[in-house]
Amino acid sequence: MARRNEEVEALLREYADLVAITGGDAFKARAYEKAARAIGGYPADVSALDAEGLREIPNVGRSIAEKVAEYLRTGRMAVVEERRAMIPAGVRELISIPALGPKKALRLYEDLHISSVDELAAAIEADALADLKGFGEKTQENIRHGIELLRRAGARVPLPSALDTAEEIVAELSGVTGCRRCAYAGSLRRMRETVGDLDVLVAAERSARFMEALCELPVTAEVVARGTKKTSVRTGKGLQVDLRVVPPESWGAAMQYFTGSKAHNIRTRTIAVHLGLKLSEYGLFDAESGESVASRTEDEVYARLGLPWIPPTLREDRGEIEAALRGELPEVVTERDVRGDLHTHTDLTDGLASLEAMVEAAAERGYAYYAVTDHAPDLYMQRMTEEKILAQRERVRELDGTRRRMRLLHGTELNIGPEGEVDWPAEFLAGFDLCVASLHSHFDLSREAMTRRLVRACENPYVDVIGHPTTRLIGRRPGVDADWDEVFAACARTGTALEVNSQPDRLDLRDEDILRAKAYGVKFAVNTDAHAVPHLGQLRYGVATAQRGWLTRDDVVNTWPLTRLRRFLRRPGRS
Repeated sequence: MARRNEEVEALLREYADLVAITGGDAFKARAYEKAARAIGGYPADVSALDAEGLREIPNVGRSIAEKVAEYLRTGRMAVVEERRAMIPAGVRELISIPALGPKKALRLYEDLHISSVDELAAAIEADALADLKGFGEKTQENIRHGIELLRRAGARVPLPSALDTAEEIVAELSGVTGCRRCAYAGSLRRMRETVGDLDVLVAAERSARFMEALCELPVTAEVVARGTKKTSVRTGKGLQVDLRVVPPESWGAAMQYFTGSKAHNIRTRTIAVHLGLKLSEYGLFDAESGESVASRTEDEVYARLGLPWIPPTLREDRGEIEAALRGELPEVVTERDVRGDLHTHTDLTDGLASLEAMVEAAAERGYAYYAVTDHAPDLYMQRMTEEKILAQRERVRELDGTRRRMRLLHGTELNIGPEGEVDWPAEFLAGFDLCVASLHSHFDLSREAMTRRLVRACENPYVDVIGHPTTRLIGRRPGVDADWDEVFAACARTGTALEVNSQPDRLDLRDEDILRAKAYGVKFAVNTDAHAVPHLGQLRYGVATAQRGWLTRDDVVNTWPLTRLRRFLRRPGRS
């Protein structure tokens, strides 16, 4: 079941946006953003805390703690409702557009009376923003693209939210008398980055109890349709859930049928037809006699089609059928394969937990090694200095091997400047065990300049990993424009790994980019970019994205033994 932390975080972020959009104190908005982030990353469920307990969370002062306690107690936060009433709902909708912040949204409302996404799209098409300061051609193009992203996302739900809901429903239905099997399928089982609706399957002799149970679950806000074979409901967050109850002997066929993408399923049904068979959610049948030839397990169904079992994350018709027929289906990387995390933060910069707390949590995950990579000085708001990072290094060395013999690596996350330069001179960088380098600003450079910037970073002999390479934020910010084929070729040439960032609002690189980069021979690092203890658990999303990009253990450097990883990290000039 989802913690209350996430909904409190979302509410505080909304309030910060509302303060900004109504011209409120920028410091106040920033304070609420920090508190939102701290609560979202807090290990314990905040619903168990009172106002005093909430004040123990970093960046949560008395005033914010009292407001959060009010929300947890009453389900409302008065200051949020007051701010919501100050502006039209459509203006609040504007700030959800990638590339359009609160200040620009407010200017559009005050100067042009634009109060909805549709009105803004029409104004851009009519060239009505041409004379508005700060809305030049490049800005308008970015906003236009942002509107397209927003519309494309539609009612799709982020992967973690969909997974929380699905796991809660599966847990509840699994406890209903008569349940033989229960699981989610569809795009969620394929671990797509956003989910349109949930497919939940139950194997049981009778369906009535399960249909009734789904309709009565706390998560259910509306019953869309109710039947004996299928019932559809909608959750309070607008996510549609389709429940199907199938006979136990049809479980494998149903899971195969309702997991694959439409294109994948067309391929498997076509193979069935060529074999004189018919494939449905109830089984694989002889087309003439109607006799069932496979149905109980997915392995059985695929085997009868002449295929090995295909991992759900690959079932997108991206060549997995052909690879399976050739016996070349990859053994994709799993979460168990990952030996350590190579991109994490502490409260020395913008993390929420101490070095000791993060190291202890990593050790509890059974890692063989773990890297701490706090921000470097060019990200000015973090106020990093050589003295601070060297003091941290000394403490890392003291802790090395003390937690379940886990080895610690001292690294840093460098900032890739506009020309591809990074923080700190070469002689100082030589002292780190590894360096992650990431884009944190200047996202609007031209394609040529951005490509040159990234290639130069790859060519730096002290840069081991390019972190969250495209900088995208799903549904909020598009990735930077670069010639990615040239960047991938540079990574392969220089031996620089590309990160698969596990933060669920990033998942960067995305699966399509991973497939392209892999073809160049690039190596990857699946990292969490954790800023708090709970974030370490987000590795599952990065691994799933890596699977969707067909990555194996050999492709992912942090599945390697430490000795092999250290050889990979060794660069010319480094001791």
